[in-house]
Amino acid sequence: MTPPPVPPADPSDDDAPALPALTGGNRVGLLAGGDELFPAMCAAIAGARHQVWLATYIFHDDAAARVVAQALADAAQRGVWVGVVVDGFGSKATLPALREWLVGVNLTVFRPVDRWWRLLQPGQLRRLHQKLCVVDGDLGFIGGINVIDDRNDLNHGWSSLPRLDFAVQLQGPVVARMEQAARAMWSRASLGADWRDEVRQLAHGAEPLARARRVLARLRVLPPVPPAAPAALLPVRVAFLVRDNLLRRRAIERAYIDAISRARQRIELICPYFYPGRAFRRALRRAAERGVQVRLLLQGKADYRFAALAAQVLYDEMLRSGVRVFEYTPAFLHAKVAVVDGEWATVGSSNIDPLSLLLNLEANVIVRDAPFAADLGLRIEAAVQASREVLRPPVGAGWWAVLRRGFVAWTAYWFLRLAGISGRY
Repeated sequence: MTPPPVPPADPSDDDAPALPALTGGNRVGLLAGGDELFPAMCAAIAGARHQVWLATYIFHDDAAARVVAQALADAAQRGVWVGVVVDGFGSKATLPALREWLVGVNLTVFRPVDRWWRLLQPGQLRRLHQKLCVVDGDLGFIGGINVIDDRNDLNHGWSSLPRLDFAVQLQGPVVARMEQAARAMWSRASLGADWRDEVRQLAHGAEPLARARRVLARLRVLPPVPPAAPAALLPVRVAFLVRDNLLRRRAIERAYIDAISRARQRIELICPYFYPGRAFRRALRRAAERGVQVRLLLQGKADYRFAALAAQVLYDEMLRSGVRVFEYTPAFLHAKVAVVDGEWATVGSSNIDPLSLLLNLEANVIVRDAPFAADLGLRIEAAVQASREVLRPPVGAGWWAVLRRGFVAWTAYWFLRLAGISGRY
């Protein structure tokens, strides 16, 4: 079960800078939904020779997931080291099937909830929400797509149309950082909830320094990115971002706010769960007020009623500042993507709500490349054309609207307090 060794990382890295570090020399491709992602991912796994890492919130037991599981098991049977980490809540119901399917695979569970009392343990609200797959350190996949059929919704059953979602296929230097993140999630889950205590114990063991360094290298989410010469940043510049509960607590949120604050022409943002904090909302308002065209595409077919209400109570604030709001109605919406000024784009697992921005472990990529942004922009435009525009807030007016806004704010406040987050959001 011990994963392959990894070189030790520099302990000086943290997420203090708002601007993410970009690496050049990458190739990127946009993938729409599991219908495009799963065949590409399975083909890569089928060609794997050394290692495969996969981290996901949901690994379901439908036919689409079974195909991915078979590809992973086949790779393990031919001698490839395969590490899979799933979230203990998101994949709780399917763990028996996964353990049966993933023969030879090193499967581990992040924060398992196999006993009722585990829900009472500190940190159980903080889940693994990343969707990562890395093959041989050469080919990476990242986005918002869980390992489940796009037409299968766990709350509402099957539908005729797939949900709207995206992923990115990458090659180049950025993939090494993705692999390190997936490896770290697997290692932390393997050590269990008390992985910090395990490191402390190693420090007092027979060979503390060497063993502690090896373990810390596995647990470290991201190594630092060395400065690159301008020529080395071509042709495609990509930054890999994670949000964790250690050093990079606001990395993804900061990247969004920075891009929005620098926007001069257009901001397109798709998100199913939208309840950003004050700084994020202020950045959107100011962008619209200085003449930037800002469009939000949110879910019109709600999978969770409270999540839809949380977004709707902010519509009045957004509309009054000139932000245009659309609701996607053809199918469920699960994409978390944005394009700014036709050159900056992000795709990943992070929603724009307290759960993703402050609690869950998330992963996004930022792509600085006009052709990629144009491709994603066309997909966004097609989705907007199939949506309805919100011209007035759906929560009503007067005391009823005030009560609804207050209820959402009160619920969010106590949820964050329960999760150990204090201060203003």
